[in-house]
Amino acid sequence: MFAQLLKQGLFDAAGFLVGTALGYGLGQLLSIDLFAPGYSFMSLLGIALIGIGGGMGLQASRYFLQKEKSTDA
Repeated sequence: MFAQLLKQGLFDAAGFLVGTALGYGLGQLLSIDLFAPGYSFMSLLGIALIGIGGGMGLQASRYFLQKEKSTDA
């Protein structure tokens, strides 16, 4: 039971980190400066890209974990 929860937590963390890195990378590719002074539209857009990327990475990791669990059973 503990090993399964640890595996799920590690998958969630890895998916979130990969997703945020991809969101940040997409922002850099589109020349969006996340760390611009103030709260400009482009800065907020960069923050949103990171949040969306993190959420998508988390959902992708849970999908792959569920897929792996269903093939094992």
